[in-house]
Amino acid sequence: MATTPVVTLDLNFQGRPLAIAAYLLRHSTGIALVETGPGSTVPALEQALGGQGYTLRDISHIFLTHIHLDHAGAAGFLASQGAQVFVHPMGAPHLLNPEKLLASATRIYGEMMDTLWGDFLPVPAENLTILEDGQEVALGDLRLVALHTPGHAEHHIAYQCGDLCFSGDVGAVRIPGHKYMRLPFPPPEFHLEKWRETVTRLQKIGFKRIAPTHFGIFDDADWHFQALQRNLDEIERWMQATLPAEPPVDELREKFVAWMEAQAREQGLSAEEIEAYRLANPLGMSADGLQRYWRKFRAA
Repeated sequence: MATTPVVTLDLNFQGRPLAIAAYLLRHSTGIALVETGPGSTVPALEQALGGQGYTLRDISHIFLTHIHLDHAGAAGFLASQGAQVFVHPMGAPHLLNPEKLLASATRIYGEMMDTLWGDFLPVPAENLTILEDGQEVALGDLRLVALHTPGHAEHHIAYQCGDLCFSGDVGAVRIPGHKYMRLPFPPPEFHLEKWRETVTRLQKIGFKRIAPTHFGIFDDADWHFQALQRNLDEIERWMQATLPAEPPVDELREKFVAWMEAQAREQGLSAEEIEAYRLANPLGMSADGLQRYWRKFRAA
């Protein structure tokens, strides 16, 4: 598979580096992005594009891995600037009318909604394209293949672009400089078995590079996918040891955060790096997702 040049744009979420990326791909009539980041990072996106010689209006195509606010929040605004937005069939209704999505997020984030995420505008129907599993989009010599990849969310897509996999959140959260990753398990759609199947599928394709949205491009895809499988095995063992006792949610969050933070310290992460992981992957939310999965699929 050919190597495709990609530029990583750091969106400096909440003023911190290495938390959320958008990926810039050049083609014959403009530029495409994989992910938009949230509405709150549009100024940072505009600045990063300017550093590459582009403006927001140069964005012709946007490929979303899924519709969570940190990945797709700016899609509606960029569509109003002329971009065509590509998304999973199950995610499309929420981009056309984000009211339900925003109501759910507001229950979680409360008065921090605007500070964290900014505006989440609807995407006009004429600017929205649904991608089926295996569908290819060609932009001149640039080609992306949509791979439906549930596990983190049912409406998740990873994109194959030559030897590179844009892995969204099924590729975990990994900060450059360490052989360390964390998996995000937010409710309501985390599903362990589907995630394992997704990783196996991606492994078989033979990628050389992987680009999780949090954060950056790594050239050790084989190691990365193997580590993903090990992490899924570890979290299953942790759930089996912890969740049958049905701890209260606050206690569960404390246990999960303590476990994750101990791992980070063992790996020698700095305080800044730990903060980047926290911003990209709120651990309390992952604990909630694990509890919901256990009760729905395992406790019975």
